[in-house]
Amino acid sequence: MKQSNRKSDANFDRRSFLYAAAGTAVLGSFKSKAGSDYSGISISKTLKPKEMPNIIIMMTDQQRFDALGCMGDKAAHTPNIDRLAEEGTLFERCYVSNPICTPSRASMLTGKTVPGHGLYRLYDNLPEDEVMFPEYLRRAGYKTAMFGKMHTSGRLKEAKERHPNDGFEIYKWCIEPYIHQDSPLNAYTKWLREKDPAFAEKLRKKGRSISRIPRELHMTKWAADNTIDLINDHKEGNPFFGIMSVFDPHNPYEGYPPEMAELIDEDKIEDPILKKSSDEPSPIAYERNRSHLGSIDNFSLEELREMKKNYLATIAFFDEQVGRVLDALDEKGIADNTLVVVTSDGGDMLGDHQLLAKGAFLYEQSIRVPLIMRWPNKMPSGKRVRELTQLQDLACTSLSAAGIMNEKIQSTMPESLNLAALANGNAEGWRDFAVSTFRNTGIMVDGQYPDPPIHITMIRETRYKLIAYLNPRGSEEPFEGQIFDMHKDPHELNNLWDSPEHIEIKLRLISKLAGWETRQELMLGSPIGGDVPGAKERLDNRLEK
Repeated sequence: MKQSNRKSDANFDRRSFLYAAAGTAVLGSFKSKAGSDYSGISISKTLKPKEMPNIIIMMTDQQRFDALGCMGDKAAHTPNIDRLAEEGTLFERCYVSNPICTPSRASMLTGKTVPGHGLYRLYDNLPEDEVMFPEYLRRAGYKTAMFGKMHTSGRLKEAKERHPNDGFEIYKWCIEPYIHQDSPLNAYTKWLREKDPAFAEKLRKKGRSISRIPRELHMTKWAADNTIDLINDHKEGNPFFGIMSVFDPHNPYEGYPPEMAELIDEDKIEDPILKKSSDEPSPIAYERNRSHLGSIDNFSLEELREMKKNYLATIAFFDEQVGRVLDALDEKGIADNTLVVVTSDGGDMLGDHQLLAKGAFLYEQSIRVPLIMRWPNKMPSGKRVRELTQLQDLACTSLSAAGIMNEKIQSTMPESLNLAALANGNAEGWRDFAVSTFRNTGIMVDGQYPDPPIHITMIRETRYKLIAYLNPRGSEEPFEGQIFDMHKDPHELNNLWDSPEHIEIKLRLISKLAGWETRQELMLGSPIGGDVPGAKERLDNRLEK
């Protein structure tokens, strides 16, 4: 009888969660309340200008959490980032809100969850009434700059126009070296054509098929050069905020300067974990067979090891440029009053679980990213934080460091938390789980979104992780999923979804996730077509006039 009750509860929770989560996915296209409330937010400073720290975020594209020496990769060559971790704080468990560029970056810059800002898919555009946190810094007197990749909207829109509330005084955009070279916003291509027009033309013709971009012409160096100029132009009492956002180590992993390969010890490269998880949900196989990189069956083990070598070589070059930026801070004498961040927008499977790149799978390699912060005398050095953090926390952290975070701003980004406070031991009220959502976000080899759509939500606690593969709306079939004991099974190979011994854990996580989904729905704005208080009276007044 007891077992029968459990089954009944499980069926009830599956159905309840399915409708709660599916409803949130649909409502996610509405604009959030926070986005339209920007005009009422006043900026009040609690620090004098000379006390306000400079802030630099150095960001890669598609870098998994463990591709660093300080995170245990013996083949990686990252001495500068490793030094940054020794001098600052390393957050070991940072999760993105979505494994694909556009929603993930929108979350980082708005401080919101994916349902909060409503941008779900690769080519979706961030609503124009959303406000990115650099705008608040700009209004507080910061000199704000962006060098490189934004991708908070679809690339076609970004190549034509900026988001009205991106907040950057200096905006030098380049989504990647190989495309949109004719965009009037593409500052890298403009620079490259002046420096080496022949190579710029070669890059235009060959696109991503080109390999081994010379150091002096590389987008990563260009972004670092601009960041160093920002540092050198600094005047006391005029704080700056800069994002150095590069394309590497994004596939095709081939564009690094050739000499960087010599820094990677091939003998220390670990083989990918090619074993699939038990009872793997069917959408993963669908994605695997239609990946835009092709089937993994087309790659030998040696080719996968070569892929990893190239991946690490691109990171080694990024690390070199990080070192140049850190040296510039030292030479300018402002390192002690500068908050430096290194992070990424998502991960890469690199053959693990027989998967490539990123997509409709929420394994650690895909959604867990590096996060290192150094702020001398304000954050501890050499500390490793194991609490669950998320990329959107950088918004609250930056605004709090600048002394301008207030209740009104915080109310627009309630799930963005202050990482500096956590690093300093103030974990009171910190989240006990992290969430990542995938709402048919990525594209297949044919450039189309999956059909039928794939909707996934992940919830990670300290020990257990649940991934729910939601059915297309209207289906009555039980949805598939995965549960992993991350203490006993860090490689996520033993799926406990149907384990009788873990039914209570499953129900608890499903209930917690359904509650999170419901809260996201309640934070959204008024439904389209609904009754707006006072609308009839305003209409009557206009008609009378």
